[in-house]
Amino acid sequence: MKFTLSWLKDHLDTDATLDEICERLTAIGLEVEEVDDKAAFRPFVIARVVSAEQHPNADKLRVLMVDTGKGDPVQVVCGAPNARAGLVGAFAAPGTYVPGIDVTLAIGTIRGVESRGMMCSEKELEISDDHDGIIDLPDDAPVGESYAAYAGLDDPVIEINLTPNRPDCTSIFGIARDLAASGLGTLRTPKPPSFEVEGETPVKVRLDLGGDGHLCPGFALRIVRGVKNGPSPRWMQQRLLAIGLRPINALVDITNYMTFDQGRPLHVFDAAKVKGNLTVRRAKDGETVLALDTREYTLNPSNIVIADDNGIESIGGVMGGEKSGCDGNTTDVLIESALWDPMNIARTGRSHGIITDARYRFERGVDPEYMVPGLERATELVLELCGGTPAEADVVGYRGYSARAVDFPVSEVKRLTGLDVSSDESVDVLTRLGFTVTGSGERVSVAVPSWRPDIDGKADLVEEVMRIHGVDKIRPAPLESHGAVNGRILTTLQIRSRLARRALAARGMLEAVTWSFIPKAQAELFGGGAASLSLANPIAADMSDMRPSLLPGLLSAARRNADKGYGDVALFEVSGTYENDRPEGQRRVAGGVRRGTASLAGSGRLWSNATRGGGKPVDVYDAKADALAVIEACGLPMGNVQIKPGAPAWYHPGRSGTIRLGPKIVLGTFGEFHPKALAALDVSGALCGFEIFIDAMPEPKKKATRTKPALDLSPFQAVRRDFAFVVDSTVEAGAIVRAATGADRKLITAVNVFDVFEGASLGEGRKSIAIEVVIQPTDKTLTDEDFEALTARIVGNVVKSTGGVLRA
Repeated sequence: MKFTLSWLKDHLDTDATLDEICERLTAIGLEVEEVDDKAAFRPFVIARVVSAEQHPNADKLRVLMVDTGKGDPVQVVCGAPNARAGLVGAFAAPGTYVPGIDVTLAIGTIRGVESRGMMCSEKELEISDDHDGIIDLPDDAPVGESYAAYAGLDDPVIEINLTPNRPDCTSIFGIARDLAASGLGTLRTPKPPSFEVEGETPVKVRLDLGGDGHLCPGFALRIVRGVKNGPSPRWMQQRLLAIGLRPINALVDITNYMTFDQGRPLHVFDAAKVKGNLTVRRAKDGETVLALDTREYTLNPSNIVIADDNGIESIGGVMGGEKSGCDGNTTDVLIESALWDPMNIARTGRSHGIITDARYRFERGVDPEYMVPGLERATELVLELCGGTPAEADVVGYRGYSARAVDFPVSEVKRLTGLDVSSDESVDVLTRLGFTVTGSGERVSVAVPSWRPDIDGKADLVEEVMRIHGVDKIRPAPLESHGAVNGRILTTLQIRSRLARRALAARGMLEAVTWSFIPKAQAELFGGGAASLSLANPIAADMSDMRPSLLPGLLSAARRNADKGYGDVALFEVSGTYENDRPEGQRRVAGGVRRGTASLAGSGRLWSNATRGGGKPVDVYDAKADALAVIEACGLPMGNVQIKPGAPAWYHPGRSGTIRLGPKIVLGTFGEFHPKALAALDVSGALCGFEIFIDAMPEPKKKATRTKPALDLSPFQAVRRDFAFVVDSTVEAGAIVRAATGADRKLITAVNVFDVFEGASLGEGRKSIAIEVVIQPTDKTLTDEDFEALTARIVGNVVKSTGGVLRA
């Protein structure tokens, strides 16, 4: 949002300097992004041409002697056709930067004649596009004085970063109202327009929206006959140019001026080009309109249009049509002031890629109570600049504004912000901002003004009090101390998320942040795609559904890296996935993928990698190691973790698995990816991945103390015993490990599988699994009888659990 300082002071009576105004704007939440103090125009001075002689070596050039008011005349070579003795214009000396042509002047020689400066055209000073001749000022213009001050080019331009929740400040009047409420001056309220009307507006308006009247809750129209359209006055053109708008003609410039001055977008129709009455309706599928930007748009029934007997004349609230636009031949004009549904305007503008100042305001919400006063003010400007005779306005649909009442406990200011603001001051701030406060004491009722659609509840009112009272008055304070020493601040889920990130980064993986939205086809492929997780208004067609898994985004990121020549990548993400649209349906997941040769031992085409575990494609075991590293980092007892076959369909069968904690808790999945899943994502190469459900991990058992127990080492030697069991080929090694461990959990500290053998000597469908059992005595040296009894229990447990036999 841009505006000039003089424009602001039309509405704000203040002696504050530019710096003070900018500082206050930022303090009350209207952050100043940029200030152009127009310093670039200061070097230009008013100068008089003393003489103009023909250039000796060029027919179209003249040699001017120019009086700049600073001593002897300066010689300037000029090619302007209107250069003559006695002309008063704008002079730029050597060293001056000329913004219109992006050139810094220097002393030069043109066709053998020295030139010490330039007489400037309007284009060179960014006043207009006129470059046919140099600026021609009245004879009484003060020679030697600043041209910028004389022509009003020294008016600073302020640009603020306006947040979407402040539609009231899309007008310069609204910004002035906020500044006045903050104590930086007095708001100047203009007198209501007053003019005589003759007759009725012959063109009537009909709202044909069926039961969707909210799409256009009000429409006002007036005809002004006998106007004389032409260029708008210099002051209006300068203000529009200063904020980046191109003046067109008086009628169009008035609507642009009203859009920024009052936040009231308007549209003007050439009445002679409108056939019959106007109808506000839905567009028919496939209807087209040639808009004012000279582009033709194909519309659909979700777009609201203004049409006459000729067809569509305007896309309501977004852009007018070319056919009924005003030009120099316009004598009768229809001025439209209407209200439109913000969501519909946003969808229409986005679907057709139309960005206009009208759309910017309507999609945020304009003041409904200013619809008719805005039409009156625009009519007054038309009469002032173009003349004419206005008719009675035709207003349809508008039912008036019902103020929202908010119950406001004044103590909320202290609770939410920490500011000690008295009840009287809180009420005074709200009153100055235009709110109507009734009641007294610690609880009042606040009526929201029509120009503040963003105010919905008491927290919004607290924000209003806070920003006007002063955010800078909130004193920094330390966090409250916890009762216990080293009391925990983060939740278990937050702690484990951090630990997971650190563990995966330590394994050489790079953290990625991918979109939470993925295409519907990918969502369905990875177990999602439910209608409840489809976005009503996606930011792009390929971001239509909430992701059920982190893997599609990570696989796509790996593909993009491979496309750019980085094929060996290891990426991870710790973020949310979505199983349904309820709070408990959001999961906290740590996921990762490895591609190419990006294993823990190294990657790439290094000659030594083959012996160090690198250089070979990643596989299921790399994914398994990553997944177990996350679980271990989160502090779960690894002895209770079980690896089970069977994983979701997007993994390769036989090269994937599920990680469980007991029979019910699924901690995660891992494996190589199914070729069909990779083909659907257009991903190629060796790929493996995993997902660990951090929120599925049970809370750790609370300990009586955080102090670590004393180190207790056994003085006895550990003993290792080997066993080999012949079992069916379907039996998992993990079943044998669990059975052997269960023989005596005190004495047996570890069970490791060190050999698997299958051969004809064992019989078809049979295999041998050899394990090493580590036995650690704690209170005495074990005797042979103790070992025999323990061995019998180990063998008995394995035989009972697996049906195997001890191999001879």
